[in-house]
Amino acid sequence: MAGELFAVVMAGGGGTRLWPASRRQRPKQSLRLLGDRSLFQLALDRLMPLLPPERILVVTGADQVELLRRQAPELPEQCFVVEPEPRGTAAVAGLASLIVERRLPGAVMACVTADHAIADPESFRDALVAAHALALEGDLVTLGITPTYPATGYGYVERGEVRGVFNGIQAYRVKAFKEKPTAELAKAYVSDGKHLWNSGMFVWRGDCLRKEIARQMPDLEAGLLQVEATLGAPGNADAFAQAWAKLPRQTIDYGIMEHAERVSVIPADNLGWTDIGSWDRLLEVLPSDKDGNLALGEGTPLLVDSHGTLVYGEEARRLIVTLGVQDLIVVDTGDALLVCPRDRAEEIRSIVERLRSEGRGEHT
Repeated sequence: MAGELFAVVMAGGGGTRLWPASRRQRPKQSLRLLGDRSLFQLALDRLMPLLPPERILVVTGADQVELLRRQAPELPEQCFVVEPEPRGTAAVAGLASLIVERRLPGAVMACVTADHAIADPESFRDALVAAHALALEGDLVTLGITPTYPATGYGYVERGEVRGVFNGIQAYRVKAFKEKPTAELAKAYVSDGKHLWNSGMFVWRGDCLRKEIARQMPDLEAGLLQVEATLGAPGNADAFAQAWAKLPRQTIDYGIMEHAERVSVIPADNLGWTDIGSWDRLLEVLPSDKDGNLALGEGTPLLVDSHGTLVYGEEARRLIVTLGVQDLIVVDTGDALLVCPRDRAEEIRSIVERLRSEGRGEHT
C-alpha cells in the first residue's frame, strides 16, 4: 500500500573516535557498549515493534555486511544493501530511495542511525509515527534534540513557526540548517532557544527526496539513474560497483538538507538520545561508580584513587589497574592500547588517520 513506512538503518560508518575497539572490520555499531546487545542490534530492537522485518533495510559496507548479518538473523537477506565503497549519506539515502520506490511507489522511509543510544524506544517510535504523518504530506522531516551544551560537532536546526500536531507531537517548520558551527555561534544557538541539534535521523517520501536530489545535486541524480539501471539483474555486481564509484561523495546534511524546501522538525527530547561518537560520551550515558569511573568490556579492572576515568578491556586475562589518575580514557584490545585525557577523546580520529598514513593499517 502506498505511503507505508520503511526504515533505512545507515550502518556503514567506521567509528574512528572509538578506536581501538572500533575498526573498519568491526565498527562501533557492532560493539556491545551498552549491555548484552550491540548498538546495531539495539537499533533493530527499537524498530521491530513498529515494522515487519522485510520493511527494514540495512545499508552497510562490503567489509561489514557478514558481521551485521550474523547479528540480525531475523532480517531477510535481501534487506541488506551493500555499498561497494563509502560515498557519503547523500548517496546512501538516494540508493535506499531507489530500492524502496521499486518495492512500493510513494512509500515513506525513515533513515535512522545504527550507532546512537536511545533510552526510551517507545517515544522514539511515537516520533517516527508523527514524522510519517508529516512525510505523507510531502515534508522532509528531521528529529531535533534541544541542545544541552554548545557542541561544535553537531549540526543545528533553526526552528520556525508551528507546522501542526502529529500523533500528539507538535512539529515546526525549519528556517535553516546550520552545520557544525564555531564555538561562539554554538553558544548563541544554545542560548536563543530557537535551535535544536540535528539528530541525523530523517523521514521522507522516497519520491520527495529524489526531487530534492535532482534540484540540488544533479550530478548525484544522474549517477543514481545509472545505478538504478544495474539493480535487480543477476550478474550486475561489477556494473553496480562501477556506477556507484562515480557518485559524488557528500553527506545528506550538506548536500540536501541545508537548502531543501518544505522541511519540518519534530522535537524529540524525551527519547533520551545520545550520539555515541566518542569514549567520553559513554561516561555521560552509562551509570558510573561513586568516583565517576566506568568499567566496560571483559575482566574486572582495579581503579584506585581514580576519578572520572573510563576503562575498556577486551581480554579478561589482562588486569588493568589505574592509580591516582583523573579523567582518563584507557582502552585495551589486546593488540592496541590507548591512554588519553578524557577531554581529548575527540582527537582519537587523528590517530587512525596517522596510522593509515604511516602504512600501519592493520591496526585500523
